[in-house]
Amino acid sequence: MKLEGHCLCGNVQYSADTEVQFTAVCHCTDCQRQTGAAVSLVIGIDDDALSIEGDSLKTFITHGEDHKSNTNRSFCGNCGSPLISRIDAMPGLVFVKAGTLNDTSWLQPTSELWHRSAQPWVPHIPGAEIFERGIPVD
Repeated sequence: MKLEGHCLCGNVQYSADTEVQFTAVCHCTDCQRQTGAAVSLVIGIDDDALSIEGDSLKTFITHGEDHKSNTNRSFCGNCGSPLISRIDAMPGLVFVKAGTLNDTSWLQPTSELWHRSAQPWVPHIPGAEIFERGIPVD
């Protein structure tokens, strides 16, 4: 699958020719703060397949409650758009903020992460697997 996307101002662009491993909604409070919304819609892909262009990519690091490692949250330093996250405890995987994709018509979340911190007014996604916390790390 060919994936392409960019930040709001267009300075940072990315592409990947790879299969999507999962599509998830994350309800964690860090994602809520980063996006300014009740959820963050992400796709998980092979990090080696991702190509990023642009000179304004910045990273803010948070520390994961479950995996006890860094979550490296990258965003455009010009417009502030969150773009990707990499979790040190999950090498080889990158979480792409799905709203930054050029084509979002195919997105269908199959799981909900950190459901325990979901806003009470956000409806459950029919058929999605519920994780009270994050994705289990081996």
